[in-house]
Amino acid sequence: MTAYAFAHLRKAPVHAEVLKYMERIQATLAPFGGRFIVHGGTIDVLEGNWPGDVVIIEFPDMTKARSWYHSSIYQEIKPLRTNHLAGEVILVEGVEANHSSSQMAAELRQANGL
Repeated sequence: MTAYAFAHLRKAPVHAEVLKYMERIQATLAPFGGRFIVHGGTIDVLEGNWPGDVVIIEFPDMTKARSWYHSSIYQEIKPLRTNHLAGEVILVEGVEANHSSSQMAAELRQANGL
């Protein structure tokens, strides 16, 4: 099942090391089948507060996503970002093409006696 690396990065002044990180990250993704699907695009906040940018990288599965994040080639460049940009990074599993929210709700109702 497809998995995603999701980053919420706070706005910060442009830094040379962050640019170096951006120049090098693509090469770390390729061996794990990763590709950017969102990379700092326009954000339209509809509810709440969202201070920063969004980056979403798609991977074939959670194993590949975890392997990328923990790989030596990514860990080598990670401080170029983390030393200058605050934010959160998570890995999250996607859903199957036929995912149904109503079916999920029915299963939760049954499991919780509601």
